[in-house]
This record gives sequence, C-alpha cells and structure tokens, in this order.
Amino acid sequence: METLNLSELFAEFKESKNLDRETLISILEEVYRSVLVKKYGAADNFDIIINVDKGDIEIWRNRKIVEDSALVDLNQEVTHSEAIKHNADFEVGEDFTEEVSRKEFSRRNILSLRQSLNSRINEYKKGNVYNKYKERVGEIITAEVYQTFKKEALLLDEEGNELVIPKSEQIPS
Repeated sequence: METLNLSELFAEFKESKNLDRETLISILEEVYRSVLVKKYGAADNFDIIINVDKGDIEIWRNRKIVEDSALVDLNQEVTHSEAIKHNADFEVGEDFTEEVSRKEFSRRNILSLRQSLNSRINEYKKGNVYNKYKERVGEIITAEVYQTFKKEALLLDEEGNELVIPKSEQIPS
C-alpha cells in the first residue's frame, strides 16, 4: 500500500486536540470500517492495521476460495480461477487474503472518511470536556475570554479547551 505518513498526523492531533495515540487509532479504525461498509456492504472480513511507528495504514481483505460456479457473495468469496492468478498453489476452501489499495477508494469515499474522522474526533473531544466539567457544576472556573458574540462568549480553559458561555450566565457588562 502506498505510504501515508501518519506520524505527523498523530503528533498534530496529540498537540491540538489532546488525543492520545490509542484513542486516535481506534477512531481511525472505526472510520475506515464505516467507509468499508459503505463500499463493500460489510467490513467483518477486513483487517485494518495501523502502524504508528512506520506511519501507515494497511487494509487486508479475507475471502474464502470457492469453485467458479459456486460464487454467491463477492465480498466473502473469490473464485478459484481468480485466486490462482495470484498464486498457483491455492485450492478450493482455503482462505485468500489480499491487500486493499487506497486507489480503490473513490473521491467520495475519501471525503466521507475525512468528514467522519473530523466528526468522531469532535464528538470525542466534546465528550471529554463534558465529563471533565459535569462534576464541577456550581464551582467558579477561571478561563480566558477568547471571543465574544451577541448571545455567547468563547472561553479557553487551562488545557486549551474551547468553552461556550451564554449571555444569560455572564456577569452583566
């Protein structure tokens, strides 16, 4: 598979979004699975390998080799004649594993992947901020005013999280 350097991406997300590697890996795997479901109908026979050290993602598709006339599900099965093109030693009933190239993904799939990744990371971040502050209801918290609007103000807490405070909760003037 073509190399996609994710080490820079991991470093960027760790600094800007306060995400650890394991969380980002699980989000990436979940997003890739959703795109595979959209493209192939199911993703249970795919293995997604995210190598943080090398900075790449590999997707492997596992299918069962069947006789040419017995092909029922193209996602789960591959014909014997197609399998022996890759290796002449394959027999009917064996497992056939092939790497899925990113070139197989259409532009729409890539855009969907990107949009899903951004939304899942934002959901995770919002959940973390909520969990951090739900126990602190009624406490006074210090934060820096980042931007003010007519109906609300944006604040930055000590960890760089963006918080919203409505006008009704602010001190007048």
